[in-house]
Amino acid sequence: MSAKKAFTLIEVMVSVMIISVVIMALLEMKSNSSHILSLLKKQIDTTQYISLLIANKDYGYEDKSIRLDALIKEFDVDDNLRRKLKNIKAKIIYNEIETIDLSEDENGSSSMLLEIGESLVKTDKFSTKIYRIRLQ
Repeated sequence: MSAKKAFTLIEVMVSVMIISVVIMALLEMKSNSSHILSLLKKQIDTTQYISLLIANKDYGYEDKSIRLDALIKEFDVDDNLRRKLKNIKAKIIYNEIETIDLSEDENGSSSMLLEIGESLVKTDKFSTKIYRIRLQ
């Protein structure tokens, strides 16, 4: 009598279950990485917008509502970026933390002041805070 070499139904079902678990784990990893990538892109955009504020001396030291395209009027940038920034409205709230008198005059005249403050930038999509130092 010759015995046929074949897989039993139980062996096939176990292998299908193992493959299903592996595929589900891979799909979950892809989903998690897509979510992380989305958050990372949002953080990069926020950092770039704030760097525009840091590079501009006219904004950030007083409470003001602006459109972000006002921050790049001095720069030569792509029109698509200019249109994108034109649609983003931001509210800048400045809070002076401390003012330090750096003058060494005995009369007490303050000819040099170091101002430390924080600028809170709020938009519909993000909110972030930067610390600023100004020498007056």
